[in-house]
Amino acid sequence: MAQETFAFTSSALRSLRLQQELLEQEERRRALARESATRRFLAASPRPPGTPLRRLQYCRDPAVHNALYAGDLRRVKSIFTDEATSNMVMETVSEELVWSPEQALWVLSPRRQQTSALRIVSARGYGDCARHLLLRGAKVDAVVGGRAPLHDSAAAPRPDCTRLLLAFGADPNVLSEEGSAPLHLCTTPDSLRCAELLLAHGARVNLGTRDRHVTALHVAARQGLVAHVELYLGHGADPAHRTRQGETPLNAACAAAERPEDAQRFHRVVELLLAAGAEPGAAGRKDHTPLHNACGNGQPGLARLLLRHGADATVPNCAGYTPMDCALHAVEEYRHQRPEDIILLLLDHGAGPVHPKMLKFCCRHPPALEVVLNAYDRIPPAENWMGAVPPELWEEHQEFYDSAACMAGQPRRLQHLARCAIRRLLGARCHAAVPKLALPPTLKHYLRLPLEGIIS
Repeated sequence: MAQETFAFTSSALRSLRLQQELLEQEERRRALARESATRRFLAASPRPPGTPLRRLQYCRDPAVHNALYAGDLRRVKSIFTDEATSNMVMETVSEELVWSPEQALWVLSPRRQQTSALRIVSARGYGDCARHLLLRGAKVDAVVGGRAPLHDSAAAPRPDCTRLLLAFGADPNVLSEEGSAPLHLCTTPDSLRCAELLLAHGARVNLGTRDRHVTALHVAARQGLVAHVELYLGHGADPAHRTRQGETPLNAACAAAERPEDAQRFHRVVELLLAAGAEPGAAGRKDHTPLHNACGNGQPGLARLLLRHGADATVPNCAGYTPMDCALHAVEEYRHQRPEDIILLLLDHGAGPVHPKMLKFCCRHPPALEVVLNAYDRIPPAENWMGAVPPELWEEHQEFYDSAACMAGQPRRLQHLARCAIRRLLGARCHAAVPKLALPPTLKHYLRLPLEGIIS
């Protein structure tokens, strides 16, 4: 039976040749990268003068990999019998689709992943296997595939393997290819013991990552790890240390406090940082202060804590937004977290009435809109916000919205004007001065802008 054949067109042949050339270029690039990694690997292992460089061995045998991933000590002992085998590079090769701009199509390209035997067992907590490899000459600080074994044991976390590696002389400040030390990878509550071991063996608590200058305290603050923050501060961590973008650990904590269920632990982290001397008004990326971040994340507890320590409620960021602006932008997203409390806090600490154009951001949450409108001695035109209120919401809160719309542009009651005048006089001292005024409790309560469900 005759086989069907077809002829390649000249354009198809050119495309195939180009694809082949690209694959060969990629293979040469990866070979150079492996050679560079080999030099770094060998540089980490001092050798006597005159000793020739050893070429690394690469192992792609799935059976060997499986023995390591399963922690099969008997098979590990039978495979890794000397220094050469213990330092083999475990390599896997897979084909992945990558976009080729030259050909305007997706092509298959080989993707290599490398690690070491010691990295594999350290990440999985196979202490007996790790000990065997170390006794057979495995290099404890070799950075293979981007990390050293100590990085993996800290990130996992595996305290027993961390202790073992440190006992065999692992450098607690060894950097990964990305420039991170093992302490930077302690990102979960379970990693506290690893962090303690690293610090006990000389880890530098204020060491920053190579490119971003992030410290372990930044990492712990961003993750809301109370025990880690206490540990690092107790070892001399600097709460004023800034990243390359200017972020302090306090900025990191307030920016990461987004979920209501995490509010308590982030509140404790911020308390610890402020008690250690963190500056509550330190401006970070885009000139956001911790208060900007707390207000933008709908966190009244954090906002109250920062204001109590002297944070400025009126300072703008690089875009000209104040903490009040950030709070108003967050009303819709965090309406179940009483955003009106943050607005009232800011008003009590010196924030003035907002620009009328900002009313549209809080008009869908009547309590927030009421607090904002009561900061005016004359309510702005309702056209600034009426169109943003859904008809069904207006119907649900008709009494309030109708009263707000009717009072727009109209004089307020003399009682309210007197309230505005007193609050304006007290300014940023409202929160502390109003309770001390020689007035009846009902009047002092009225000065605090209580919610009434209507604008009059």
